[in-house]
Amino acid sequence: MAVEQVVLGGGCFWCLDAAFRQIRGVLAVESGYAGGRTQNPTYEQICSGATGHAEVVRVDFDPEVLPLDALLEVFWVIHDPTTLNRQGADVGTQYRSVIFYANEAQRQAAEQSIAKHSQRFDDPIVTEVTGLETFWPAEDYHQDYYRSHGMQPYCQVVISPKLEKLRQSFAERLR
Repeated sequence: MAVEQVVLGGGCFWCLDAAFRQIRGVLAVESGYAGGRTQNPTYEQICSGATGHAEVVRVDFDPEVLPLDALLEVFWVIHDPTTLNRQGADVGTQYRSVIFYANEAQRQAAEQSIAKHSQRFDDPIVTEVTGLETFWPAEDYHQDYYRSHGMQPYCQVVISPKLEKLRQSFAERLR
């Protein structure tokens, strides 16, 4: 089995983590930080907005079951790629929309996906596409957060509606 990795940011990493865990072909999801200058950052440092890092998820996937373009289709549905440095009430560069690619083929796939999906939005896609330098895993309590904390208000108000939208849009791709 072939395994690829891509790192994606689209607001709070708890949302992306919860959504991608539902998709057939996703082998693992890990919340973390990427794109900044601070070495081994902490959540508290990220929240300051001063590190340059984004909250991201590293997604391991089987491209024979879930090609990158199909994975990116999910990405476009579960966040708003047209809002700069924010998703809903989560505001700051740490919540930016970004695709960190691992190789040239992923960069091209990301650019093609943006071009393909840009017509579905009223505003332009502002998602960054940049090479991944370092992925820093988030603290343990952030991993698979929704599974452990799904009844908390943030999860109910922000994550649950995204998961419902995922179920409506991609029922055939769910586990």
